[in-house]
Amino acid sequence: MVERRARFVTVEGLEGAGKSTHLAAIRAWMEARGVAPVVTREPGGTPIGERVRSLLLDPEVRGMADLTELLLVFAARAQHLHEVIEPALAAGRWVLSDRFTDATYAYQGGGRGMGAAPVEVLERLVQGALRPDLTLLLDVPPAVGLARVGARGEVDRFEREAVAFFERTRSAYLARAAAAPERYRVIDTDRPLDQVAAAIEAALEGLV
Repeated sequence: MVERRARFVTVEGLEGAGKSTHLAAIRAWMEARGVAPVVTREPGGTPIGERVRSLLLDPEVRGMADLTELLLVFAARAQHLHEVIEPALAAGRWVLSDRFTDATYAYQGGGRGMGAAPVEVLERLVQGALRPDLTLLLDVPPAVGLARVGARGEVDRFEREAVAFFERTRSAYLARAAAAPERYRVIDTDRPLDQVAAAIEAALEGLV
């Protein structure tokens, strides 16, 4: 493997933005350049985190307080950092994660209307100064993304939310991207797949 400084790359976006498809392509792009990334996801990434994920996404769960949801997300993240992300980076491995803390700012801060303040407090507590080196925000209009999700069949607890929830979530994502252009690359995924792939590859080139 070519020796390079470990990188932490995150992929963000609404439901139906194409994260699963493009994560596989990003992984292949890295491997073609001599990088074998640790590929993981949030919430989840560890046995404990996956159990929390199941609770958070269970459509049968009703009445969960917004603060409960926020704390569960960060509880899973604390374990994820401890067990997967921090050890991998310390060992010189690249980490590629399907979502990270930007999702919390977007979904809980924006979608749930909690604002950034409580997320910032927990971010400092749980992860200290650690931030991704690059965040690819796969952007899609909520109506388009939800139509794609609906075509897949059953929906989870978040996918059942109204379009207005996802409009707020998207706005929070885009606001964060605008505030930190050195870290974010916003990729329009409401266009042909080959164009999306080319934009993602162009964004990744700076890492190597």
